[in-house]
Amino acid sequence: MVQVELPVVDISSYRCYHNETGSANSSNASLPVDIERECFCIAQALARYGAVVIRDATVSAEENNAFIELMASYFAHPDKAEDARPQLNYQVGWTPAFTERPRPIPADFHGDAPVTPRPQSVPPITSQDPKERFLWRIGPRPATSRFPEQNAPPVVPRRFAERWSQIMDRWGHRLLDAIQLVAEMVALGLGLGRDAFTSRMKDGPHLLAPTGSNLSGLLDRPNTVLAGFHYDLCFLTIHGKSNAPGLYLWTREGSRFPAKVPPGCLLVQAGLELEWLTGGLIQRGYHEVVADEAALALAKAHMEQQHDATGKQRRPFWRISSTLFAHIASDQVLEPLAGLAGVTDSSRVKYPPILAGDLVRRELMAISLCPSATATDTAS
Repeated sequence: MVQVELPVVDISSYRCYHNETGSANSSNASLPVDIERECFCIAQALARYGAVVIRDATVSAEENNAFIELMASYFAHPDKAEDARPQLNYQVGWTPAFTERPRPIPADFHGDAPVTPRPQSVPPITSQDPKERFLWRIGPRPATSRFPEQNAPPVVPRRFAERWSQIMDRWGHRLLDAIQLVAEMVALGLGLGRDAFTSRMKDGPHLLAPTGSNLSGLLDRPNTVLAGFHYDLCFLTIHGKSNAPGLYLWTREGSRFPAKVPPGCLLVQAGLELEWLTGGLIQRGYHEVVADEAALALAKAHMEQQHDATGKQRRPFWRISSTLFAHIASDQVLEPLAGLAGVTDSSRVKYPPILAGDLVRRELMAISLCPSATATDTAS
């Protein structure tokens, strides 16, 4: 495994520029030199690594920690079935462990080997992920949509109702605000108007999407795969700092490396919707989550400390991801954007027009979250 250091781009200057220029649809031809350089760096990092680290002065470690603590308490609770919404393809509420099934590793993938095993069956059938997830909607939704399951009302867990919405909304909007600035910077870095992506993100099905994995039960099973080798189906994914390591990424050249989020920073990954809109100039980022030795060491230390006066363990150690999926609005058409340099006729054939909601349904069906009966395309 090679040592890869993702570029770290401070978005504070761009935030000031954004606030000063209002809603003007600036092009990169009119950008200050330092802003233009930062936008180009973000776009290039996503193209090369499928990920970039951003430094954001508005990031609050206290808010992230409050979110992590809430989710650790939630996932540790044994009775969560009432919070699941399988009829909505698990797009809000709780997703049980061993529900999501990642796609098989592509046959043409020749990078560093994942820990995720390649299935030996024909056709290949992957193992279901042992992680749990909770999806909490962030931001407004459209008044009407062809994809109601992707724009459904939120689920508030009954036992946490008093504090749930406040903590989830505060951290979720913090992440969404940052990723919208990044989306503008990526557009400018690609030579587009700065609202090329954000105008399509308006009323999108953005989701605060923490995963939970009980590491206390895995101390004798190092390198257990928690989330198999996969890519994200959204536009961009943004992560705050998790409470344990274990996320591994791949560069476009196929090098595997551990994700690191320095203090005051956030990790951004490219998703399938961004690949579609850029005609493959920026491609989806592959990654997996593993209960590695460093994560299990944290779990062991937690278990040694978390005992009451009788010696009984109070709560197991859950690895919590601090994740938000930013989406293009469900009823927007995905296709390579006009005016984007480097998009070819073959790119337009590979990425034909499709409604974002239809692409999401296809992907959810492929990972066993959506029954095939609801995955019929609505685009003509």
